[in-house]
Amino acid sequence: MPLRFRIALSLVLVTIFGACSQKQAAPTSQASAKYNTEIRWTSYGIPHVKADDWGSLGYGFAYATATDAICVIAKEVAVANGELSAHLGSGNGNIESDVFHRAIITEERLRHFGSGQSADMREYAAGYAAGYNRYLQDHADSLPDSCRGESWVRPIETLDVARLTVGLGIRYGLGQFKNDMARAAPPGTPVAQGETVFGLPPGLGSNAVALGRDVTASGRGILLGNPHYPWRGGSRFHIIHTTIPGQLDLMGASLYSTSFIAIGFNKDVAWTHTVSTALRFTLYELSLNPDDPMEYRYDDDYRSIDAQKVTLDVRDADGQIHAEEHTVYMTHYGPLIASDSLPWTTEKAYAIRDAVLDNNASTATYTSLGVATSVDDVETAISQQGVYWTNTIAADRHGDAFYADISGTPNVDADLIDACRVTVSALPDFVIVLDGSRAACEWKTDSRSKIAGTLPAEEMPRLKRNDYVTNSNDSYWLANPSAPLEGYSPIIGPERTVRTLRTRAGLTFVGEQLAKGSKISAMDLQGMLFSHRNFAAELLLDDVLKLCDGGSMKVMLDDDEVDVMPSCDALRAWDRTANIDSRGGQVWTEFWRNARKIKNLYTVPFDANDPVNTPRGINFQIAAVATAIKEAMATGQNALGDAGIALDAAWGDIQYAERNGKKIPIPGGQGWAGMFSMIVAGLSKEKGYNPIVHGNSYIQVISWDADGKLQPRGMLTYSQSQEADSPHYSDLTELYSQKQWIDFPFTEEEILADPNLTSITLSGE
Repeated sequence: MPLRFRIALSLVLVTIFGACSQKQAAPTSQASAKYNTEIRWTSYGIPHVKADDWGSLGYGFAYATATDAICVIAKEVAVANGELSAHLGSGNGNIESDVFHRAIITEERLRHFGSGQSADMREYAAGYAAGYNRYLQDHADSLPDSCRGESWVRPIETLDVARLTVGLGIRYGLGQFKNDMARAAPPGTPVAQGETVFGLPPGLGSNAVALGRDVTASGRGILLGNPHYPWRGGSRFHIIHTTIPGQLDLMGASLYSTSFIAIGFNKDVAWTHTVSTALRFTLYELSLNPDDPMEYRYDDDYRSIDAQKVTLDVRDADGQIHAEEHTVYMTHYGPLIASDSLPWTTEKAYAIRDAVLDNNASTATYTSLGVATSVDDVETAISQQGVYWTNTIAADRHGDAFYADISGTPNVDADLIDACRVTVSALPDFVIVLDGSRAACEWKTDSRSKIAGTLPAEEMPRLKRNDYVTNSNDSYWLANPSAPLEGYSPIIGPERTVRTLRTRAGLTFVGEQLAKGSKISAMDLQGMLFSHRNFAAELLLDDVLKLCDGGSMKVMLDDDEVDVMPSCDALRAWDRTANIDSRGGQVWTEFWRNARKIKNLYTVPFDANDPVNTPRGINFQIAAVATAIKEAMATGQNALGDAGIALDAAWGDIQYAERNGKKIPIPGGQGWAGMFSMIVAGLSKEKGYNPIVHGNSYIQVISWDADGKLQPRGMLTYSQSQEADSPHYSDLTELYSQKQWIDFPFTEEEILADPNLTSITLSGE
């Protein structure tokens, strides 16, 4: 597809203390340009985009983001358009992905999405497309190695911006079932089945703490935002600052695949997100017509299952393109899905309804968040219902702290679940399957909700405090243990249930700060994360070591006798952190991988009236528990031995990021192993915990001094670009390794004072 915009002005390149060649662009002339923007880059490749109108801001936003992520965005565009098979062949799930995106992100759905956009946002999206295309034109011969010359790198249209947004919204609802949707077929049709995978990708989550005036040294708010997101791909964060003088001055992080800041701050307020427990979908069990498996009962009648054809271009092994036709099956609830656990038989089939699929409120919501001046404004903004699948935690310079789970959630209450839920034994307990044969089991309709069939904001939990709120991906219940949130629909999350070790760690660490009797500073909150303490070990390791001191530590495992005393010795010497110079944390990690599943493990069981401190203690009074503990230690010790990892190796020597042949030690560890500072990596033979998959990513600690002046600090653990040939491939990662933070240049004076400042002025049609 040729570029269709004209470039009509000259590029002015202003360089202070030297320009980076990747930020150069071809000169043009400035007469009658539609888009005019200035992009200034400060240290570590942080772009500051300034424009006088929304279209020009989108133009600069895309250009600045493409500077670090052009290859990733291009691939995401191919995904959202269902074009992977045409460029990369049918393998690696490309067919299933293409069928899913072609069938779901339809022209009708894009028109609906567009109907929810303001004139400013339509201009912004058009500007984003033009800015992305401008970057491609300026760098046609100098794209990163990972996508140079690839057929899937192409100019985009404004509709592609909408496709990316819709695709992101359904990623963790309906998007989990793309394979099941693509392989659904009527009974008797030979198709390859597979197992449905429920739940978010391992490690995807976040921590957040917001402090209010009663507990802070400044009397102002402080916010810790610590999302745990992928270290590669379209869900990587990218630091960016956007300004329209007199209208918007917002800094934070966007995802590579989005066109707006998702987590951030302005001079008055800061917010962050954590993935919430609310479900984004329900399944419907359909009772089929015994005479026709293409019909399903609905009250006293039957409705037809609609067979929809999807045509794909597919590249074969010889590089030739041929057309393939696939069929997806739709009901009024949504698409049919099929798998080993959810088979389409002559009697039953399963459909899925997604609460975010037709949500077109995201841009209005995030535009309002960007100009919020208080947490009350944050509450108003997210009540527009454009937050897809996360909690929101915020603090402001006035000294208020705020938590809410106002996210895209089916309007299904406890009564409807009790009346309509059907049991499918092969599914996890949290998955809700409703009776699709009865109209009474449809999601409820509430005129207060802007999104059909979803819970209105008024029915979702929120809490405003002057002391603190926090969330680490458990439900809303214990945002503050002094004020439990109760009485909400179970589809949002559980109440009065055991919390994860990571949630308990966050609540415990905040409690420790408050118990000191002195007010909390931003440095205290930074230290809470960067201490890299292992809460599970602090809670339970002493009990384990008592077993080590009690006699023989030999255990039979798979007919072999294993002496786990070396593991005991390593654990005794361990400082119970995941700092890079810590030794022995790997023993705990591999031990706890299995020990956490031991039946009757705890001496003190969970108590809903003491949820932060329970369960606790290893229940060695039960002999089977003591044996199981030894077996878990033996299994872990063998796993480390098989991987070639010494029990006393330094953590930074076995958990690291590889950057152009250099190993950068990475602190932090698995959340399930007891870490608040979370890094997720599998154990690889001879490599250790590498590569890093998920975990600490964009981190912000936003505070205000006593006079109300903004003091933003943070880190991007994996750096601005994932391209090995980028100058910002590893610079921030090196700092993160050494537990350093950076000050975010926000004011004009701070930007101009940066010693590595470069800038360009861009204009175009």
